[in-house]
Amino acid sequence: MTEYYPVEPSDLTTVARGLHHDPHSVLGAHVYDGAVTIRTLRPLADAVEIVTSTASYPATHECDGIWVAIVEGSTIPDYRIQVTYGDTTSVLDDPYRFLPTLGEMDQYLIGEGRHEELWTVLGAHLKSYPSEMGEVHGAAFAVWAPSARSVRVKGDFNSWNGQLSAMRSLGASGIWEIFVPGAEIGHRYKYEIASRDGSWLEKADPMAQATEVPPSTASVITASQYTWGDTEWLERRAETDPHSGPMSVYEVHLASWRQGLSYRELATELVEYVKEMGFTHVEFMPVAEHPFGGSWGYQVTSYYAPTARLGVPDDFRYLVDKLHQAGIGVLVDWVPAHFPRDAWALARFDGTPLYEDPDPLRGEHPDWGTMVFNFGRREVRNFLVANALYWLQEFHIDGLRVDAVASMLYLDYSRKDGQWRPNAHGGRENLEAISFLQETTATAYRKVPGVIMIAEESTAWPGITAPTNVGGLGFGLKWNMGWMNDTLRYLSELPINRRYHHGELTFSLIYAFSEQFVLPLSHDEVVHGKGSIMRKMPGDWWQQIAGTRALYAYQWSHPGKQLIFMGQEFAQEAEWNESRGLDWWHLDNPTHAGVAKMITRMNEIYKETPALWEEDFSHEGFEWIEAGDGDHNTLVYLRKNPDFSSHLVSIVNFAGVPHEGYRVGLPHGGEWIEVLNTDAEEYGGSGVGNLGSVIAEEIPWQGRPFSVRLRVPPLGALWLVPDGQ
Repeated sequence: MTEYYPVEPSDLTTVARGLHHDPHSVLGAHVYDGAVTIRTLRPLADAVEIVTSTASYPATHECDGIWVAIVEGSTIPDYRIQVTYGDTTSVLDDPYRFLPTLGEMDQYLIGEGRHEELWTVLGAHLKSYPSEMGEVHGAAFAVWAPSARSVRVKGDFNSWNGQLSAMRSLGASGIWEIFVPGAEIGHRYKYEIASRDGSWLEKADPMAQATEVPPSTASVITASQYTWGDTEWLERRAETDPHSGPMSVYEVHLASWRQGLSYRELATELVEYVKEMGFTHVEFMPVAEHPFGGSWGYQVTSYYAPTARLGVPDDFRYLVDKLHQAGIGVLVDWVPAHFPRDAWALARFDGTPLYEDPDPLRGEHPDWGTMVFNFGRREVRNFLVANALYWLQEFHIDGLRVDAVASMLYLDYSRKDGQWRPNAHGGRENLEAISFLQETTATAYRKVPGVIMIAEESTAWPGITAPTNVGGLGFGLKWNMGWMNDTLRYLSELPINRRYHHGELTFSLIYAFSEQFVLPLSHDEVVHGKGSIMRKMPGDWWQQIAGTRALYAYQWSHPGKQLIFMGQEFAQEAEWNESRGLDWWHLDNPTHAGVAKMITRMNEIYKETPALWEEDFSHEGFEWIEAGDGDHNTLVYLRKNPDFSSHLVSIVNFAGVPHEGYRVGLPHGGEWIEVLNTDAEEYGGSGVGNLGSVIAEEIPWQGRPFSVRLRVPPLGALWLVPDGQ
C-alpha cells in the first residue's frame, strides 16, 4: 500500500494552528513513494475530495482539520479541492500548490536595501496561471516581517479566516509569501502576525496600494487599468530643468478645497480654476492614506495608497493626468520623518520595533506623539526610497516636497538634555537620516529626469540644495522659512513702526542665493489660531486687504519660486479649517475678487518675464535700487537676467500713505510700462498710480543714469518694465 508523504505530528498540529513557518512543506502536493500526497487544511469540513481532470480522490481527515489523499502517478497533476460543509459543496483551488512569486534576485535586492521597485514585489498583486483545468486567477501576497513566528492573510477571499491562508517564510529575507486563488480587485484584506511572545497582531499591509475608506482600516487589492494621456508633458519634462523655470505654486488640501469633490470631480473643477489663475504647479498636501483627517495627511499609515476618501488610485491618476494635459505640474507632500502609533499599522509591525528606531531616544517624536523611522536599517530605507519613486513613477508626480526635514537631521530636535543620544562622533547630527535623504534625492533625480525634490527645512543646515557628491543633501529646492517668518513679523507691525523693522525685509537678500529657495506662504501660517494672511495685517479691513496685495507682489518679485495656500488667492478672512473648506463666497465681494484677479495678472506677467525666474538662485538676477528707505517703508529693486534682455523694477510701499513724486533710479531711459499696480481699481484698490506708463528722465539717481518720479500707492506695489520688452 502506498504511504503518505511523511510529516511529523507536531508539524501537522503547528500547521493546523497557523503557526508553521513553512506550511507549503506540509500542505499541497508532494511526490512520495511513487504517488502524490495532497494535504489541505479545511477545518469543520464534512467531506473533502481531490479532483483532477480525469478522476476524483476522497480525502481522509488526518489531524485538526487537515485532510489527506493520495493521487496516482509520480508527477503532480492539476487539481482542485472539493469541500462539503453540510448541504453545500464548493470546488476550490489550492494556494499551496504554487511556487513562490518572489525570485531570488528580488529577495537579494530587498535584503541589500536596493530594490528600487519594491512595490512590484511586496504587497498584493494580481496574477494568473494557465492550467489544464482552466486558467487560475488570484493575488500574490508578500510582506516583510522578519521577527514573526508565522503570518497569515485573511480577507474577503477566504471569509476572513486566516487559518486557510498561512504564508511561507522565504528565509533570511524576512519575507512571507502566498498566492491565493480567487482573490481579486476590490477584495479587502489584512495580515495576522504571530509575534515571538505568542500574541497575534492584526495589521494592514504596509505596501498596500489601496485601502478602505477611513475609519475602516483594511487594505484593498487593486491594479491600475488607467491609460495615461500626458506623454507630451512627460517628454518635455524629461528634457527641461524645472529648477530654472517659472514656478508659481498653489498649495491644496484636496478634501477641503471644495468639500465633497472626488478626484475625478476635482479633475474638472480644480484644473479649470488653477489654469484660469495661471499657476504653473499645484502642491497637494499628503495624499497617502491616513486614519485621522485632522492630521491633513501628515500622519501616514499606508504610504503606497492614495487616500480612499476621494476615490480609487486610478481616479487620482486621472486627476494628475488632467493637470498635466492642462500644462500644470503636480507636487505632493511626502512624510518620511515619522508615522503614527496606530496598532493596526506600522508600529511594532511584527511585534518588534521594525520600521521604527528601536532606541527610545531616537524612535519616538516628542512633539507629535509619533514614531521615527529606523533610517539606519536597509529594508526601512528601501521602503521609503522606493516609496518616493512609487509616487514619481506610478502617478507621474513632478516633485516631492519632503516634510519636516529638520526633525530628521538633528538627534536633539525638540529634545532636552538627557533625551537624546549623540552620534558615533559625539555630534547631534543624525548620520543615518542624512544618508537616507541623500540616497532619496540622488535616486529620484537619477531614475526620473525632470522631477523636483523640495525640502521643508527650517534651520541653517548648510547644503540642503547642494549636490550629494559635495556633501549636500541633494534637494533641488528648499522652503525659505526665514523669509516667511521675517516678512510676516514685519507686516504684523503698524506701518508707523515698520521703519524700526526695515532690516527684517532686507535681511533675506543676505542669504537669498545660499540655497535654491521657494518662498512659502503655506497652510502652516493660517491655522491653529495664527489667523489668515489678511488678518495678520494691522489696520482696518481696507488696509489689511491692501497690505495682502502688496505682500503678494513682493513675494512674486523676490528671488525664489513662490507658493501660496488655497484661499489666500482671494484673501480669505478666516483661517483655514479643513472641516468646512474655503469661504468661496468672498468672491462675490469685488475687492476679494480683485485680489484673485491680481494674482492671475501677476502669474501672467511672471511667466512672460524671464527676469523674474531665470536667475532666481544667482546674484546676477537681482540688484538693489533702494534698500535703505525704512523711513518710507519702501523697497526698490531690479530683477534681471545677465544680458538685460529681460528686466523688471519692483517698488513696494508698505507704508499706509502714498508717496507722491517718489524718485526711482532706472538702468536706462525711454518709456517704462506700469505692468502691475496692486492699488488699481480693478484689483479693489484706490487707483493711485501713473496712468499706465512713465518716461525716464536723464537724471542720475540711486547710482543709475536715469530716473523717474512716481506716484507710489499706499500699501501697494508697482512693477515697471521697459517698453517693447
